[in-house]
Amino acid sequence: MSAPQYRPLRFGVTQVTTRDTPDGVRYVRAAQDLEPYPTRLTDRLAHWAQTTPNHTWMAQRVKNTDGSLGEWRHISYAEAWQSARNIAQALLGMGLGDDRPIAILSENDLDHALLSLGALVAGIPQCTISTAYSTISQDYDKLRHALDTLTPGLVFASNGSRFARAINATVGADVKVVLGSGSIEGRDTIPFSDLLNTPATPAVDAAHAAIGGDSIAKFMFTSGSTKLPKAVVVTHRMWSANLQQMNQSMPVLAEPGLVLVDWLPWNHTFGGNHNFGIVIYNGGTLYLDEGKPTPKGMAETIRNLREIAPTVYFNVPTGFEVLAEAMQTDDQLRQKLLSRVKMFFFAAAALSQPIWDSLFASAEREVGERIVMNTGLGMTEGTPFCIAVNSPNVKAGYIGVPTPGLELKLVPTDGKTEVRYRGPNITPGYWRNPEATKESFDEEGFYCSGDAVQWIDENDLHQGLKFDGRIAEDFKLSTGTFVSVGPMRAKIIAAGAPYVQDAVLTGINCKEVGALILPTPACRSLSGLPDSASLQEVLESAPVQAHFQQVANRLAAESTGSATRVARIHLMAEPPSLDKGEITDKGSINQRAVLKHRADLVAALHDGSLPFTIQPQ
Repeated sequence: MSAPQYRPLRFGVTQVTTRDTPDGVRYVRAAQDLEPYPTRLTDRLAHWAQTTPNHTWMAQRVKNTDGSLGEWRHISYAEAWQSARNIAQALLGMGLGDDRPIAILSENDLDHALLSLGALVAGIPQCTISTAYSTISQDYDKLRHALDTLTPGLVFASNGSRFARAINATVGADVKVVLGSGSIEGRDTIPFSDLLNTPATPAVDAAHAAIGGDSIAKFMFTSGSTKLPKAVVVTHRMWSANLQQMNQSMPVLAEPGLVLVDWLPWNHTFGGNHNFGIVIYNGGTLYLDEGKPTPKGMAETIRNLREIAPTVYFNVPTGFEVLAEAMQTDDQLRQKLLSRVKMFFFAAAALSQPIWDSLFASAEREVGERIVMNTGLGMTEGTPFCIAVNSPNVKAGYIGVPTPGLELKLVPTDGKTEVRYRGPNITPGYWRNPEATKESFDEEGFYCSGDAVQWIDENDLHQGLKFDGRIAEDFKLSTGTFVSVGPMRAKIIAAGAPYVQDAVLTGINCKEVGALILPTPACRSLSGLPDSASLQEVLESAPVQAHFQQVANRLAAESTGSATRVARIHLMAEPPSLDKGEITDKGSINQRAVLKHRADLVAALHDGSLPFTIQPQ
């Protein structure tokens, strides 16, 4: 068979250099140096406002009176820069700063974006807090923790009535509240339009000029996988350096005419640092997608992608899963999305190989070539871009090579190899948490990620690394055999596609490995039951049970021993809980939290008392 054809895409880092020590530690860098970058991201905003003033920076559909979404409202670079300066002027008189930053509670929208720019111009740190903490959570514990950590001087929400309950429960009376629309009964609030209409003075230019590379641009909370979320300090230098690193690793971003269609939430580093920053740094256009990576929410995403053709497209695996299925039958979506996209990119969780294959098949059918699927490894503490693949010949689990200017330290740890980071894009630490900061860095100043890696090919290190799971997730069976959770999860997701969203591995101190499987909505169509059927009924139906019996049999046949054999499977009808930390708002599963809060379920799975347990035959 001839090699598959890919739409041309240049990779910036093709070679690495290494240095080994006698104790088995290996240091890895890109073979090219990091090129100069501006002190502040807003320097680039000012540049584009001067050189391409009428070019669209960001667009969002206008909400009609009936709640539907209508035509696009566009904001140019000149308008964005002037609005940011006006907002900065209003903020400068409010007594805000590092100890009294801005907390933003609501979703991505144009007001949110302009407020963010105004804060950056004024040199006032900001923090976008997961909307789920205000609108889905019932106890507000994580929202309260975030606000207690930040002690904000100003809180912004897009809509008064929607966020009134959360604000009244958690925001002190001495904190200013700015609303995009509406009001909160019994509380003085400031309309966002007042900030927007405050004329800028030379004080704004002085404040902007005073911002240095070490000045705090924002705080970003981690997902809280093991403990309460920590506030990562993001400096202006970190952000600008990382955007330059992205351009050198992925040169397609710097090509003229960059267009993104993006839903990723700005409270998360993928959307808020990576994608938001890419557009400003390169003078591109961001179309705000108000869809979500769910079967219902993806309807809006698909509508947008039928109309706007991105040049690069970013999403999480669950979003690509829905798109892959839709493109098999939606000719208009396939034609528009594939018309000029030069690269797909996923992050935040693992993407199963069958989804890659489906995307490749749709592209080959429509345009006669594949679109490169890019990915890598990053983290909030890395702003987030750290490692990326450098070849179109990528398989699930490959993460690639370090970005220029970043040094990796590969350290043997508990039978695996931990990857650690040092570079201009790495955080100085966690806000108001010196203990966590100290614990996270080694004696040489490398950030200890807890991620395990392996070389793709020990004989050709330029191919880079592949992901080998989280060191803290791995566990031992009662036999003393280690279970490597990351690779096993990937195998289960691939074997069960498209009916498996994720899997939680069980069996700590037991004789065998078990799996709690989080199913996708596709199981409903597999069951043949009506829409009125409960998820429990769907998962217990004969067709679904028969499918997963085949999955269990196939996994068992491919296993090489007790540590790689899934001996017991249970399909979870009760969805993971956000309040309990079992799932993050970007959809990734917290293994530890699920095992902790479902200890009785796990025990029943392994003692044989749990109904509808599937075992390989």
